[in-house]
Amino acid sequence: MKPKVHILGTGGSISGIGPHRLDYTLYPDSGKKLTIADLLGRIPEARELAELSGEDLLQVGSPSIGPAEWLQILGRIDATPAAIVITHGTATLEETAYFLHLTVKSARPVVLTGAMRPPTSVGTDADLNLLDAIRLAAAPEAAGRGVLTILNNEIQSARDVAKSNAFRVDTFHSRDFGVLGYVDSDARVLFYRSVTRPHTTATPFDVRGRKDLPRVDVVYAYAGADGVLVDALTERRPAGMVLVGFGGGSYPAAFLDAGKRAVKAGVPVVLATRSWNGRVVTTPKKDADGFIVCDDLMPQKARILLMLALTVTKGRAAIQEMFYKY
Repeated sequence: MKPKVHILGTGGSISGIGPHRLDYTLYPDSGKKLTIADLLGRIPEARELAELSGEDLLQVGSPSIGPAEWLQILGRIDATPAAIVITHGTATLEETAYFLHLTVKSARPVVLTGAMRPPTSVGTDADLNLLDAIRLAAAPEAAGRGVLTILNNEIQSARDVAKSNAFRVDTFHSRDFGVLGYVDSDARVLFYRSVTRPHTTATPFDVRGRKDLPRVDVVYAYAGADGVLVDALTERRPAGMVLVGFGGGSYPAAFLDAGKRAVKAGVPVVLATRSWNGRVVTTPKKDADGFIVCDDLMPQKARILLMLALTVTKGRAAIQEMFYKY
């Protein structure tokens, strides 16, 4: 029997309809999208790989996908016994993927894919990316590896992957660590490494049934940044905040002082870096000031982990341990 794969459509460039075959920039403005049935109609070969079903859960650009939509997607995954493919816009694909990587309570494959060129354009990557995603989700060896992404034939972990280019089809990279494997030109699914950080069923983050998540905001530092934005955010009393600095954890003095005031006001504050690679390292001074460090997570993913951590605990030491663990 063929494996069962259910496709959740959320919109994005992979379903975009442009005004002509040479359009690569205007299609988001039209708001027109192909359905999952339309996308599958373009790749009839996919039905040789799996018993397919699908639904159009959302039809939006991924800038319109956030915590409420993550919970909606998670609910559909939880209600569906098949392996899952999610079609998604590339702008926030890595964030949706990491949220699901930490919250899906199943070992079955969950695969996200998207496209950098709409299916109506010359040279589109939409068809092959969706075909590869179905092939990957149908592969037994994809199970138990957490949430995966597949674009440009490259299998990557939701924890590590990040978008690096606004237009190129090879935009997704895993920074220091590289790809997990490939869905290669001979149609084989090949894995070469595994992610060792716990995920899915091995995390304490069970948010099934929740209507919302704790609010966490992100503030970027820059040369000469003062504390105005951080103080303004502290007055709004978010559940937590991520402060994005330089290198391994340095900040303009006034900016960091505002972060200390946030900590004293009872707001958990995670320190992250705008550098593409590397960790934010704690020091005795950072510990004494009450900060949490993000390890090597990108700021947008540090935000997600802090949101989820706050559903379990508000203890600084426990949250810090989660950043070292997940």
